[in-house]
Formats: sequence, structure tokens, C-alpha cells
Amino acid sequence: MNSRDDVVSVRDPVSVEWIAALTGAAAERAQGEARLHEMLVRVALGELRRRRATAPWLAGVELDDVAHQAAADAMLAILRKLDSFRGESRFTTWAYKFVILEVSAKLGRHYWRVHPQVSLEAESWERLPDRIGVDPGEHAERADLVRAVRHAVDETLTAHQRRVFSAVVLDAVPLDAVVERYGTNRNAIYKALFDARRKIRAYLVAAGYLEREGRGGR
Repeated sequence: MNSRDDVVSVRDPVSVEWIAALTGAAAERAQGEARLHEMLVRVALGELRRRRATAPWLAGVELDDVAHQAAADAMLAILRKLDSFRGESRFTTWAYKFVILEVSAKLGRHYWRVHPQVSLEAESWERLPDRIGVDPGEHAERADLVRAVRHAVDETLTAHQRRVFSAVVLDAVPLDAVVERYGTNRNAIYKALFDARRKIRAYLVAAGYLEREGRGGR
């Protein structure tokens, strides 16, 4: 392993200062950790407030509590992985990623504590054509179109695609909560949603409910 001098030589002055503070003598390290925790709490609070639209139930003392939990867990992870920091980005940028991930995880777990069960309401199905970008005006009978979309969901999607599609599109469950529930990541959820929408539209085109894109189709 390279010496610490070799590693810090490629870092910017701000990063060098952070690493020195977090690896110095006990008193210096305690001060550095206090500064780091304060910074992480600030970032966590900012991220939680930015996401209030997807977590309106989180406010006040509860929001502060989630922010402090995310900051504490992020700090432990940062200190464990401090030797892996190589200066490709600023230390603060590197550290921010840890707390943002913790915020996402905390929001996901918190959502399911507040909403232990999610049911598919009839009005959710009625709004479904709008949510998947299908203009009900493309077909005369909205109710008929809703039935066709529902049949497409039941018949053409895999079980996983159906679960993800129902949670995100029908029930408007926040993405972080879906990621937490299925133990996956955002990219996998995006892929499942993309494939589900593509299959549903293909079914509606084949059944004559929609025209092929570009009229000519493929």
C-alpha cells in the first residue's frame, strides 16, 4: 500500500486538511469527527427537505431524527473506508455520496413503517392512462381503455415488473421505498418500469387501441 504522503500528494488542499484531521492525534481526530458529523447532518437535512414532495409525512422532530441517523451511519461508513479515498474527487464530494445513500435508505424504510400496506384503489386504475402517457382521447371509451391497460398489466408483465409498476405508477410509492422493499437499486427499478411501459404500449397497439408511433410503425 502507498504511504499516506504518496496518497495525499494527489489531493486538493481541502481534502488534505480533512484527512489530516481525521487521522491525527486523538484530540485533533475528535475535532475532525465532530466537524464531519456536523457537515453530514447539514447535508442530510438539505437532502430530506429537497425530497419533501415524495415524503410529505416526514417533518419536524422526525425529519431531524432521520437526518441525524443518516449522518451517523454515513460517518461510520466514511471512517471505515477512509483508506480507500484516493483523491479522484474532493473529500467532501466523496463524503456526500455516503450520506445521500443513507438518506435514501432511511426514507425507504421509514415509508414502509408509515404505510405498512398499499392497496390498489379503483381511482388509481382510472388515472393509469394519464400516468403512462396515453391520451384517453386516442380511444373513445375511457373505461374500455382502462380495462385494456389493466389486462396488459396482468397478461404481459413479469411478476417483478407488475410489482414495481403497481407500486410506482399506480400507488405513487416513492422510488426510495420501492428500492428498499425489493432490495435492489434505482437503475434496476428504472429498467423494470421502462420495460413495463414498453410492453403495455405494445399490447395496446396490437389490440388496436393505439396507433403505432410515427403511424408507419415497424
